[in-house]
Amino acid sequence: MERHAPNCHACAGGSTWDALRDELICHWPYAVFSTAFALAILSFTAPSSATGSASARTSLLALFHSFHFMHIMFASMGTVITYLRFSASFMRTIIVGALAPTFFCVLSDAILPYVGGRLLGVDMYFHLCFLHELKNVLPFLIAGIASGFVMKLHHGGRLDWFSQMSHATHIFVSALASMFYLVAHGFSDWTHQLGAVFILLVVCVVVPCTLSDVVVPMILARTDKQDEKYSS
Repeated sequence: MERHAPNCHACAGGSTWDALRDELICHWPYAVFSTAFALAILSFTAPSSATGSASARTSLLALFHSFHFMHIMFASMGTVITYLRFSASFMRTIIVGALAPTFFCVLSDAILPYVGGRLLGVDMYFHLCFLHELKNVLPFLIAGIASGFVMKLHHGGRLDWFSQMSHATHIFVSALASMFYLVAHGFSDWTHQLGAVFILLVVCVVVPCTLSDVVVPMILARTDKQDEKYSS
């Protein structure tokens, strides 16, 4: 029996579950390679993070916040770009571009690393930037949404390419944010469980980022189009 290769960006047609399966398969390599490279970068901080000193923790928290805020920006930009490929609704694009990244960035950068660290026996503590540092989060969220619209207005014919490039960057930044959350919030001795950390971070990255960048905006945009068709 002939087997078909997964169709990336399959939400333009076919069932929702087929689209979700295909997108997860297509974006799995992004997550694996990005996480591997991010682990290599994280290893440069291993000597200082292992000490558990206050100065080391301050530096790791600063790195986490930098990559977390960057993650929010790239996630909102990617969501807007994908949504605008399938819908022209201005207000709905802003709503989806704000809500989807908010939920999935928290899931990827905080909730899943926290739960994963606990499962690995680490005494993690929980921190949520959207609750404690909203004034720092909002500029990055707004900048990402605005950048998505700018790319649509000035480079509308290249949205497919921009969608793929923003997603690749999003995946890499997300991997760094998730890893620095782990290390800064209790998992200082991570090098002894490198294999488990790698698997944990791939899961933290591939599912939320693929849903945020590709699947959710595509499905919602397609649903909006169907609603407009039936109402007209």
